[in-house]
Amino acid sequence: MPRRSDEPRRDPTGSRRGSSRDGSPTDPEPRTGEPGIGGISGARAYTPRGRTVRDERGTPPRGVGGEQRRTPRSTRSGDPFRPALQVLDGGRAAARAGRRDAPAAGRGGVVRTVAPRTPRGPGVDEPPPRRRTTPRAPRRAERPAARRPSRKPPRPPKLADSRLRLRLGTALALTLFVTIGIRLIFLQTVDAPAYAGGGVVDRTRTVELPAPRGAIYDYRGEPLARSVEARYVFADPTKVEDQAATAKALSPLLAIPASKLVALMKPRKLDNGKESTFAYLARGVEIATAKRVQALELPGIGVHRDERREVPGGDLAANLIGFTSQDMVGLEGLEARYDDVLAGQDGQRRYEAGLGDLDAAIPGGYSQTTLAKPGSSLCLTIDRDLQYRTQQILSAGMAQLRGGTGAAVIMEIPSGAVLAQASNPTYSAAKPTDSTPVEREDAATSFIVDPGSVHKAITYGAALQEGVITPDTTLPIANRIKMGDTWFSDTHPAGGKRMSIPGMLAYSSNVGAITVADKLGRDRLIDYQKRFGLGRPTGEGMPGEAGGRLLPAEEWSGSSAGSVPIGHSVDATPLQMAAAYAAIANNGTYVQPHLVKEVIGPDGKRTPAPAPVTRSVLSPQNAAALRTMLEAVTTVDHATGLTAAVPSYRVAGKTGTGLRFVDGKQQPGEVSSFIGMAPAENPRYVIAVFVYAPNYGGAAVANPAFRDMMQFTLRHYRVPPSTGSAPKFVVYPR
Repeated sequence: MPRRSDEPRRDPTGSRRGSSRDGSPTDPEPRTGEPGIGGISGARAYTPRGRTVRDERGTPPRGVGGEQRRTPRSTRSGDPFRPALQVLDGGRAAARAGRRDAPAAGRGGVVRTVAPRTPRGPGVDEPPPRRRTTPRAPRRAERPAARRPSRKPPRPPKLADSRLRLRLGTALALTLFVTIGIRLIFLQTVDAPAYAGGGVVDRTRTVELPAPRGAIYDYRGEPLARSVEARYVFADPTKVEDQAATAKALSPLLAIPASKLVALMKPRKLDNGKESTFAYLARGVEIATAKRVQALELPGIGVHRDERREVPGGDLAANLIGFTSQDMVGLEGLEARYDDVLAGQDGQRRYEAGLGDLDAAIPGGYSQTTLAKPGSSLCLTIDRDLQYRTQQILSAGMAQLRGGTGAAVIMEIPSGAVLAQASNPTYSAAKPTDSTPVEREDAATSFIVDPGSVHKAITYGAALQEGVITPDTTLPIANRIKMGDTWFSDTHPAGGKRMSIPGMLAYSSNVGAITVADKLGRDRLIDYQKRFGLGRPTGEGMPGEAGGRLLPAEEWSGSSAGSVPIGHSVDATPLQMAAAYAAIANNGTYVQPHLVKEVIGPDGKRTPAPAPVTRSVLSPQNAAALRTMLEAVTTVDHATGLTAAVPSYRVAGKTGTGLRFVDGKQQPGEVSSFIGMAPAENPRYVIAVFVYAPNYGGAAVANPAFRDMMQFTLRHYRVPPSTGSAPKFVVYPR
């Protein structure tokens, strides 16, 4: 687009547009004295202050007429800014005014005078007029000037109604508050459990309420083992500030090495990836010691209620009672066998607690307590005083041997209750960790041996019951007898003389017992072994009780007919043999030995133990005859059981010498035993004593131990002495 020239625009005649022309041929009538039409050229003639350039320069005005240029200011009022407003209007208002007839309008217009050009000097030609290159549009026909309508002032905008705004704002506010209120009600009623449950998990604390473990009493109600209130000390590894210093402070109080305490307090992660906040440092701590721990106020160390198993007697019946873990779980003995009865059901308390320094129950917060259910207690058939004396006697006898094992069982007739059951070696149930597995074994139920000659009472009892022999039977007895490929001999050779049955028992004749058993037969002997309770556990109540083993008939060899009747090739425990003799003492009726008298519930209700299994083995007459014949063992001169006799009481019993096998291998030494009953005329108690001596000499312990135990038992229960004396037995009748 070409740049616009600064020169004023001209019409076809060469004059500038917008100026007043006198006598222009193009005008129909000359408009002398009419206001001119202002243009951009006129605007250039004025300064910003509204004065013309000529006025600023001080040039005198030209003459009136065609020689004088009329300015707009000559016909206007004294408003100096009117020209500028005309310029901003683009000259349109002045043009409209120039086309109207001034006299007819009745008002003066702005007249713009244009002075004639100043002639140039001689010889200077006037430049030709500037021509328009494009044809000019025809001028519009002049229209008569019309009166400009007066403008009414604009009506001010209508202001809004304030009452309407107030009503609208109130409605919106009420709607907002109602919506919020409804939402709050909904949250407090419908969604409250969900929101509360979502946060309560993080604030919930759970405290275990240990259930007191039931106690174990003797038959009089004296405690053998019981639980007492104690404390446990724990650590929160995430809060322990100085592990070494904390362990050093706790070590002398808890009697635990500081290095072990440091290991327990080390941070560790759980299976879910979270840091562990609990670790036991000590269990069963006495209350006084726990208070001293609390007084230290160690960060991350706490104390809480616990229970501790207390065994007042230490090693008293320890092999029977057993012990528990720190978590009050039975591990051995009756504690393990009746753990489901003794153990209670733990309770717990769940509550909301704060965090940090506010780690305490929130008043009015969630709280639920499940009370613990205490365990039941066991009342045993054991007599505490008798148990103590039995252990004392057995330990004194075993002290004479080295590396031996001893067992003693005392049974009551006719109930079959076990009044005492001792083992040696033994241990303290209060400190089980200081013992070995061998020391913790109950020898009476786990010590399997060849019973030896004590088995002969079963052989003679079966022969009496089957009618093979009578109390008056006599048989010629050789010095030895061969069964299969094995020779069996006697320690008291008869030299072929006839011997009575009491004589055979008194001198423990192997040849006599084999001869009688040969008449009885293999199958009937095995049958009576089973009737007397051999070959299977008695079910007394001890865990892990051994059942022993009987040699099946199909496994018998030629020598078995000689070894089995005299108590070899037979595996039995001391308790099994004691129960067999109890059947003889109980008029031929076998009664299952048992340790539990009754169960005492948490509410004090007493429930008797199930009745023991009973069965008839011998008739009362044959049982009485056998008891009488067994008295020969403690009365006949040079009999094997003279050292087991109890003064003032008639004693019926039998000595035995057997072997011990471990994993099928015979062990060095021998097993000596004595099983007897007293008073023989009306037995009240049966006592069995077994002593394994690797270096022999067990008989010197077993017989006197029986005597001392039986004597104490009879006096302890105030059994009157026998009124009569034992019969006079003839060993070799003529």
